[in-house]
Amino acid sequence: MSSQNTDWTFPQDVGSAPTPNLIDGDWTQSTSGDTFSAFDPGTGRVIAEVTKADAHDTDTAVAAARRAFDEGRWTRLPAAERGAILWRAADIMDSKADELGVWESRNMGIPVPQARTMVHEAANQFRYYAGWADKVHGHTIDLGPAERRVQGYTLREPVGVVAMIVPWNAPLISASKKLAPALAAGCACVLKPADETPLTALWLGEILLEAGVPAGVVNVITGPGDTVGAALAEHPDVDQVAFTGSTEVGRSIIHAATGNLKKLQLELGGKSPVIVLPDADLERTIPAVAGAVFWNSGQVCAAGTRLFVHEAVHDQVVEGVAAEGRRLRLGYGADSDVDLGPLISQKQLDRVTSYVDGGRASGADVVTGGHRVGTDGYFFEPTVLTGVDQSMNVMREEIFGPVLGVMPFSDIDQAVALANDSSYGLASSVWTENGATAHGIARRLRAGRVGLNVHRAGGAYMPAGGYRQSGWGRENGEEGLSAYLEVKSVVSTLD
Repeated sequence: MSSQNTDWTFPQDVGSAPTPNLIDGDWTQSTSGDTFSAFDPGTGRVIAEVTKADAHDTDTAVAAARRAFDEGRWTRLPAAERGAILWRAADIMDSKADELGVWESRNMGIPVPQARTMVHEAANQFRYYAGWADKVHGHTIDLGPAERRVQGYTLREPVGVVAMIVPWNAPLISASKKLAPALAAGCACVLKPADETPLTALWLGEILLEAGVPAGVVNVITGPGDTVGAALAEHPDVDQVAFTGSTEVGRSIIHAATGNLKKLQLELGGKSPVIVLPDADLERTIPAVAGAVFWNSGQVCAAGTRLFVHEAVHDQVVEGVAAEGRRLRLGYGADSDVDLGPLISQKQLDRVTSYVDGGRASGADVVTGGHRVGTDGYFFEPTVLTGVDQSMNVMREEIFGPVLGVMPFSDIDQAVALANDSSYGLASSVWTENGATAHGIARRLRAGRVGLNVHRAGGAYMPAGGYRQSGWGRENGEEGLSAYLEVKSVVSTLD
């Protein structure tokens, strides 16, 4: 390594000094000395220079994780102690929620109060999985006839070294949803945050060291996806890749992982449907539907971006959601009374703009929004489109912005067919006062999560993941822990 500093701590103001990577318990710069810039999307200005890891640095980080795992630095600790360390990490995160919230806001743009809430949600991942650390149990099975009994039992063991590649839209939560269950399972980890939002991931590495996670068990490296991410996906000493991001990148990880047939956990894209029936409580439904698509400026993989409304209430719902969008206050994340921050980058702003412009060109009507706001930062108006159909890109492809397409339907069968007419299947929601109808529709929707009179809920407790091109496997809940475990069968005679 070109330099090491075991005493580095995350400063209140990063300044111009390059922010180092965490490898084997040491804070290091890259062997090349190269850096890249982290930006504030609310202003478009640089807020930090970050170490730019390369393939050699990736090898070093993976080797550190492999040594830590093979030496049992983490697994040799009593399971209850490992759980206590994870709980301590949650407490530290909560105690630093103000600082972490400010940095999460500065680096991704979300308003500070919402960022603080996300910090607490991330901390709860560690608190939840702390309780699982000493509950990783197998089963015993008696086999064969009484005169020649064979005993069988199963062991649930950590998969080994896990590479974690996380997105920019919820950096702390995404990292915590992978690190917490993997550590509860006993794995060693290499975390690569998104290029756009590397800062709080590094702070999380510091918190885990402070909580008592041994050196090398958690390593954090920052660098481009096409070098660091690709190197992790194909690395022969990586046993599993856990990835959250686009379906396109997910496919490339699948191909890269074939070298050693490593396990994969993939949470990919979404184009989530929202169904509003004529008996829905519109006073409650309309603001909730608006929140499902506009929260975090639509930069949520499970955002409800396709709205199917019964024709009897279509116009009322469209105007209501549009009015909610117009009421939302856009602004810099640290300003008071701000509801929505910017998109993450100029690239994302251009992407969202092109989808809306393409929708207009295809015949869609813009009920509200559809334009950039201001010239500083990357702000885009909450947008509602009508006159759309299932053939349009705005209704088929993930936009990752505050853009909602609305279509009417006349009966439930049509609504379900429209909702399921997608290559994705991540999330969905149904809005009705009839419980039997709601649960009946839930069984018919091809999605990993269905909300009934709610779009997003469950947190660490409920499994989340997708059908079809929305991914493989599940995060959260017991399923999230199982994703990082292997099952071993042992059989023996009793004589």
